[in-house]
Amino acid sequence: MSSNLYPAFGILLVDDEASFLRSFSLILETQGGINHLYQCQDSRDAMQIIAENPIGLVLLDLTMPHLSGEALLQQIVEEHPEIGVIIISGLNQLETAVNCIRLGAYDYFIKTTEENRLLDGIHRAVRMQEMRLENLEMRRRFLSDTLDRPEVFADIITRDKGMRSVFQYLETVSASSQPVLITGESGTGKEAIARAIHTLSGRSGPLVCVNVAGLDDNIFADTLFGHHRGAFTGADKARAGMIDQAGGGTLLLDEIGDLSLASQVKLLRLLQEGEYYPLGSDRPKRIHARVLVATHQDLDQKQRDGEFRKDLYYRLRTHQVELPPLRQRQGDIPLLLDHFLAEAAEDLGRNKPPVPKELVALLRHYAFPGNVRELRALCFDALGRHRGGVLSMDVFRQAVGQGGAIPESEADPAMPLFAPDQPLPTLQQVADMLVAEAMERARGNQSRASRLLGISQPALSKRLKKSQSG
Repeated sequence: MSSNLYPAFGILLVDDEASFLRSFSLILETQGGINHLYQCQDSRDAMQIIAENPIGLVLLDLTMPHLSGEALLQQIVEEHPEIGVIIISGLNQLETAVNCIRLGAYDYFIKTTEENRLLDGIHRAVRMQEMRLENLEMRRRFLSDTLDRPEVFADIITRDKGMRSVFQYLETVSASSQPVLITGESGTGKEAIARAIHTLSGRSGPLVCVNVAGLDDNIFADTLFGHHRGAFTGADKARAGMIDQAGGGTLLLDEIGDLSLASQVKLLRLLQEGEYYPLGSDRPKRIHARVLVATHQDLDQKQRDGEFRKDLYYRLRTHQVELPPLRQRQGDIPLLLDHFLAEAAEDLGRNKPPVPKELVALLRHYAFPGNVRELRALCFDALGRHRGGVLSMDVFRQAVGQGGAIPESEADPAMPLFAPDQPLPTLQQVADMLVAEAMERARGNQSRASRLLGISQPALSKRLKKSQSG
């Protein structure tokens, strides 16, 4: 049973049976902890009540005189798309339920449904509405008060407060010519942050990225500074270095924590003097690029251990941002999961399959050592193995290990079926999800599953074959 909820918005009950309105209102108040209720016995009056009161959720019967529930559902969705609608009907028909969801309903319940299940469904919808309202408020602050150029960060999928703080900081330092040190575990998106800094800076030149891990001192110097013809054996023609290629733009040195001490001296001189010597040249060249550096290592510890120059460390950390690992951004997991599955579907030329609601709970109990990059790889692998129906959790369970069990104490019985800020699934996807849920409850027994769905067993078998064929 869900815990009591006291929504800030009103809930409107629309049903032509006065006895049902009275009894159900009493259940919501006494057992559901919901007391901000409105009643409507004539469906023709519902839109007026909605217009005059702060309604956030409508509990709607289908079979009513004058104006049917489906017709009223369409009006609410068209004129008040911000209001959620739950159908509570005496009709136990799969096609009717699917059609209502297609029209825009959050959920569909039968009036004979046990009270606890019905209340849990309403609590889920209340939470979805509250989340939607919170998101709208966050977006309003985001666009008007917090960020001047939120579009720069559009490709970084996040709702995390820590990441938004990073974005704020980057806007502040974007105009600076000083280096920026980007730290964070592997796979947290350091290169994406570098691209955002480059875009914010408005520099006309390109963003050039160089991974310096494993480069010895000579290769590092040649890569960054370039060389003149004849500078060393095999140098039969001059070559511009990465600093030249990034002229007027931004140079990102990735894995800076692996740089040798000799190469650290060269980098420090470049940052201090603003000039460098191409190999084989005795004439210095000025640097015209902004320098960004990134690492997954703890540079503070490395400089204390004598493995990284202290003077270079403090020069690099003039501006510093640290990206949180994915395990500290658990609220982003549903967003990233949806995004990467959509990306994988487009890449593979497939439709994005419906996702089992247990998957997010499973992933929230995984440490993600590879962070966002690992989640993306898992999504592509899972979709590559997908053969139809609801997406299998096998690939994710293998990554999580130990069978991918979700601790019972942390399982959320009120987890919404659909993410409130994502598009609703297609009609076929909803049908697949309903069939999959019924088969799971029936433990694979088609006869029992067909009874749960209110359809014949041959019709269920047909749907299963269609789903498995993809």
